[in-house]
Amino acid sequence: MNGGLYRSTHAADGDPRPEQGVTVVSVDEQSALASGDQALPPEQLPASSGDSGSTAGQSAIMAIGSLVSRIIGFVRTALIGVTVGTVVGDAYTSAQFLPNQIYELLLGGILSSVLVPLLVRRRKSDPDGGQAFTQKLLTFAVVSLGIATLLVVSLASAITAIQSSSDSSAAYKDLVTHLAYLILPIIFFTGLSGLAGAVLNVRGHFAAPMWAPILNNVVVIATCGVFILVYGTRSELTPENITGAQIALIGGGTLLGMVVQAIGLLPALRKVGFQWRWNWSPRSLGLREIGQLAGWMLVYAGANQLAVFLVVRILSSVTGSADSASILAFNYVFLLTMMAHGIVGVSVMTALLPKMSAAAAEGRFDEVSADLSRGIRLTSAALAPIAVIYGVLSAPIAVFLFQGGRFSNANALATGSVLTVAAFAVLPLSISYLCTYAFYALQGNKTVALINLGVVAVRIGVYFLFAETLKQSMLAAGMTAGNAISYLLSALISLAVLRRRIGRLNLGSMASGLIRVAVAAAIAAVLGYVVVKLLPGAGSPDGRIQSLIQLVVGGAVILIAYLIAATLLRVQEVSQVVGMVRRKIGR
Repeated sequence: MNGGLYRSTHAADGDPRPEQGVTVVSVDEQSALASGDQALPPEQLPASSGDSGSTAGQSAIMAIGSLVSRIIGFVRTALIGVTVGTVVGDAYTSAQFLPNQIYELLLGGILSSVLVPLLVRRRKSDPDGGQAFTQKLLTFAVVSLGIATLLVVSLASAITAIQSSSDSSAAYKDLVTHLAYLILPIIFFTGLSGLAGAVLNVRGHFAAPMWAPILNNVVVIATCGVFILVYGTRSELTPENITGAQIALIGGGTLLGMVVQAIGLLPALRKVGFQWRWNWSPRSLGLREIGQLAGWMLVYAGANQLAVFLVVRILSSVTGSADSASILAFNYVFLLTMMAHGIVGVSVMTALLPKMSAAAAEGRFDEVSADLSRGIRLTSAALAPIAVIYGVLSAPIAVFLFQGGRFSNANALATGSVLTVAAFAVLPLSISYLCTYAFYALQGNKTVALINLGVVAVRIGVYFLFAETLKQSMLAAGMTAGNAISYLLSALISLAVLRRRIGRLNLGSMASGLIRVAVAAAIAAVLGYVVVKLLPGAGSPDGRIQSLIQLVVGGAVILIAYLIAATLLRVQEVSQVVGMVRRKIGR
């Protein structure tokens, strides 16, 4: 599913990465997690088989797949609002949260942190290359997922009643429940897709897990197209007037998308020589060992899902309020935030993790410290102009991407106000993830979980504080601010703990570099703001033409001003980023 609001801390719409413990996530990015994108840190990847092609070829295929997945995921995301509007879109997004939250508790974090490494070890040690063990594991997982899915579907009405705000209307709660009955079976197919993707990754095949979510997106986009063709976009859809056929179409199409994604991985399994046969032998799996290894993962996953649950409940109280951003808008903004992180932060982390892991294994903690410091400076320099663009050009971005059909200009501008706040979350988010990767290199999963417990507790406290003190129109922005605060806290605590564990972190050099980046970003922000205010629409465009003009002119001013200021301030990382981009374009 590439289009919604939740996501475990180890997946983003089409991106491979374990992003654990620090964030509320997007529903639409969850399918990427399920597809196996999160599988293995680079240094643990087994050599590609003959069927998998060269490493360079696989990397190119994955990069192309990630880019295409993001673009199509954005089309899908925008079409949800265009197709059903904000109120029904909120209900739809709430219903999508449910299977993703439950999947994360059942399998999501355990898959990347426990099961994949276990499959790697058995593939190397077993005479049959781990074939029998994998068959037993899949058999047990399929049965467990099937039972859990049936149980959750039977409790759909109770779950949605708890998740919905007491201020929500009965019609709205009924709509979420009806959609949930259709969407909750996604739990089973998400798990199946994730397991199949893990098996493929362990066998050196990465293309299919990267491209499979695109099938999912195409199905949902087609569903939206059929909905628009049959029912149009002129009349307003509400929980009171939406028909059973319309609910069946949008909910059933969403379920079908994940079914197609899971089925789409089966040919790839045959290609790598894996044959799945029913092999029921749970005692031989070592479930006690798996349970012990998965314990800390369940702790932080459970904490994260509690935070997600509260966001949905709080924001459901503003559904239907005029000019108020609610769940759907919050989800749009989160997806944009994760996209910025995925483009820059994940690329840096993927490059640094093998080096940090090797250095940590040999006790060369000074190198781990140097790599982490370098990664933070590089990520900050690259993300700073993106954060400025999000903050200054939030309204034209939201109008250009999301306005249309049943998603009005007022809805888009309300979404833009949330994106302005999210701009302050971009850098803390990626820095906190870099610290998390450093802990992974040091095999500190328990530490990550314990830090996350405190961070999530603060995040939840901020949620409650803002829910009680802010106006309804500001609630989505307040929840986003709560996320930003928790990311910053996670980064600060993680750096303090890492300093005690590995020694100096070159904090003086790091702080000096970050200050120069902040000054360059501030200069770019001021110039960009002034220019945009002089353009048609003055920062609040009423259509795509005005928003496009503001994006092109304002974006150019911000980027040029930032590059010039960063160069004058001698921000070395900017020249490194420019060189990296040039090399990638050259390839």
